[in-house]
Amino acid sequence: MREHPSYFRVFLTFARNSLIRDMTFRANFVLECVSSVSWTLMNVGFYLIVFHHATHIGPESGWGKYEFFVFLATTWFVNSLVQAFFMPNAHEFSELIRTGNLDFALLKPIDTQFLVSFHRVEWSSLINIVTGMVLLAVSLWQLTTRAVNPLVINPVVILLYPAYVLCGVAILYSLMIALAATSIWLGRNQSLYNFWFYITNFARYPMEIYGRGWGWSLWGFFTFVVPVLLVVNVPARLLARPLDPRAWWEWPLAGFAILATIGSLLASRWVFNRALRSYRSASS
Repeated sequence: MREHPSYFRVFLTFARNSLIRDMTFRANFVLECVSSVSWTLMNVGFYLIVFHHATHIGPESGWGKYEFFVFLATTWFVNSLVQAFFMPNAHEFSELIRTGNLDFALLKPIDTQFLVSFHRVEWSSLINIVTGMVLLAVSLWQLTTRAVNPLVINPVVILLYPAYVLCGVAILYSLMIALAATSIWLGRNQSLYNFWFYITNFARYPMEIYGRGWGWSLWGFFTFVVPVLLVVNVPARLLARPLDPRAWWEWPLAGFAILATIGSLLASRWVFNRALRSYRSASS
């Protein structure tokens, strides 16, 4: 047995096995894809109604119709990756603890966090990446061809955009695996989905909406303490450029997003390992 397994090859094996399992129940797979696409289309329809009554989300925010659709497409990219690779595994982690099957994961010659994070892939969740690409392409075409102040896309931004999407995925993964690890102390954390929805709901909108009154406290907390506001706002702002010229704080915010990503990964790793030290095996 190899002492240092190839993690990429192990991940490919997990992904292939998950695809085989999904294709065993093809009707269910198709229904899940149709359900996901229907949900995204309903979201687009809802915001089309909103922009029928308003031109921007917030006064002087810069988030017009197609700028916001770039934001919405970015949200789908991030959420699709998280739901495909991490959400089902985090949901099953508490069952591994409750049934004692975490013992078998700990005995494997591979990093436990990697194993419990990637052993299952929900392929149907990736369908929203396709719909997001369509929405992003249409939105950028509208922004770059408009008669007044057309958007000029910098090639550097094209390279930075997917990198910051992955940073957003990493931040949400860190939050998710830290929440899942609390199952070791709580025994069974069935509130994971609810708490996850409450926290990530703040990331679904441009951060400008929190810029008044007591909303500043929410902006500060979810930017610098639990940095979920960085997940979509940073890549979407880089690409859509709602403010022209850019606000002075946008590039420092992009730099902070990198630090927040590294800090989130390190913090979640610490929480996970600390929780594992408190785990009592099923045989004890």
